[in-house]
Amino acid sequence: MNVLEILFYALSVFALASAIMVLISKNPIHSVLWLILVFFAISGHYILLNAQFLAIVNIIVYAGAIMVLFLFVIMLINVKKDKEPQKQLFVKFIGVIAGGSLLTLLIALVKQTDSILGEKVLLKEGTIGLIHPLGKALFSDYVIPFEISSVLFLSAMVGAVLIGKK
Repeated sequence: MNVLEILFYALSVFALASAIMVLISKNPIHSVLWLILVFFAISGHYILLNAQFLAIVNIIVYAGAIMVLFLFVIMLINVKKDKEPQKQLFVKFIGVIAGGSLLTLLIALVKQTDSILGEKVLLKEGTIGLIHPLGKALFSDYVIPFEISSVLFLSAMVGAVLIGKK
């Protein structure tokens, strides 16, 4: 085993342990914090796959912006344990059936993938997922769609400020 495989398995164990802690945690704020750690582990996987741009976007957008939004929403709604309605036995049973079905599907997909990909696929080009080629393509080949989307984002921000002022 080389260093990259050890790092991959360590990140995988860390991501799975953090994801389990998201589910086990009684406090919703702790669940959000564990979910942030899951996103960092996933970003580590992206770096191992030579996709630095996706890793950075994952940390900035998901671990940064969306999780902060989740924290604010959880703190604003002020979740109380005694006010939470109890789930009926039927709803719990349906949840267990759905989770078991998903687990069965994932296991079947993993087994099918092993038989399809009997040999390792190697990337011939080492620049896939890097920031420089993405920026070069974005500002040369796709400059018009990029500018149109930036104008749309600007108009959305102006609209949000106008709605917020009221």
